[in-house]
Amino acid sequence: MTNPTPSTVLRDARRVVVKVGSSLVTNEGRGLDEAAIGEWCRQMALLVRSGVEIIMVSSGAIAEGMKRLGWTTRPSAIHELQAAAAVGQMGLAQMYETKLRESGLGSAQVLLTHADLADRERYLNARSTLLTLLKLGVVPVINENDTVVNDEIKFGDNDTLGALVANLVEADALVILTDQKGLFTADPRKDAHAEFVHQAQAGDAALEVMAGGAGSSLGRGGMITKILAAKRAAGSGASTVIAWGREPDALIRLSQGEAIGTLLVAPTQKTQARKQWMADHLQMRGAVVVDAGAAAKVRDEGKSLLPIGMVQVEGEFSRGEVIAVRDPSGQEIARGLANYSSAEARLLCRKPSSEFEALLGYAAEPEMLHRDNLVLMR
Repeated sequence: MTNPTPSTVLRDARRVVVKVGSSLVTNEGRGLDEAAIGEWCRQMALLVRSGVEIIMVSSGAIAEGMKRLGWTTRPSAIHELQAAAAVGQMGLAQMYETKLRESGLGSAQVLLTHADLADRERYLNARSTLLTLLKLGVVPVINENDTVVNDEIKFGDNDTLGALVANLVEADALVILTDQKGLFTADPRKDAHAEFVHQAQAGDAALEVMAGGAGSSLGRGGMITKILAAKRAAGSGASTVIAWGREPDALIRLSQGEAIGTLLVAPTQKTQARKQWMADHLQMRGAVVVDAGAAAKVRDEGKSLLPIGMVQVEGEFSRGEVIAVRDPSGQEIARGLANYSSAEARLLCRKPSSEFEALLGYAAEPEMLHRDNLVLMR
């Protein structure tokens, strides 16, 4: 995507994270809104058939669990929240499975905690799983794993989770569907002079002042969490749209270039953000030395690095760490995210992918460094 505008931010997006809040999913706590969920699923199906990859981040498990348990007030005790989530998650997953299937799509439930994304190995495993699901044409439906989290590892709100997922899969855009039209310069319920913000730059400190405090008693967020989520998503180059979830055909109209809601533009393009992050690493735990043929493919042809082209592994590193790629003369030609640890890489040197399972006991990525996670050093 280049220079996003309201007419292009979703029109040009090929991978989109859609986040829907509790009040929308559960019709203000009255129970899962079958019609609304079905409508979002219908729109997502149309986008998938047009070539867009969709990941759904859905709140609503705790709110649905409260309704099923007969609770009218959101509990504060962590074990009661976990119990409500466990009860509500059953209905939430079943509803998305039913509605997505009716629209001709498969679905998958994915529950995440902050620990999953803080741990390098689990981060890469979650990423690989989600990307595999997308390749299979399945829509992942993600929620925070409220049944096991505690105060130390909670995301705190699913707006943050949506942004972290956008970072995880390197999405082009994050769409936050909420019970508000978008961002205003002040709370329109209290200030008659509040103006609607059609577009701004994600991360602008003035937006946080405009956003105010928390919103619904059903969820944990508010407009401020959405502004902060947009800032976080922008770190990997994803722009964010905050829009009213009951706007007719909102996702379809956004994909057609219509300006709906508030657009918060990422100042850095997706590819630039990721590769600049890798290029800026001052210290690396290790490197792989490659033969002349592999060096040429990586440097001149933009290919991934395959283990069969590696002749030596230097240092000690874990899967997911940034490592250097050196040519036979010792010059660094590239750096990127390692798909294998140093110990595994030493076993794979000069080996074809057909031997990986016998050597490691499992079959994983055929590349040591995938070209999408590799930056050339000029």
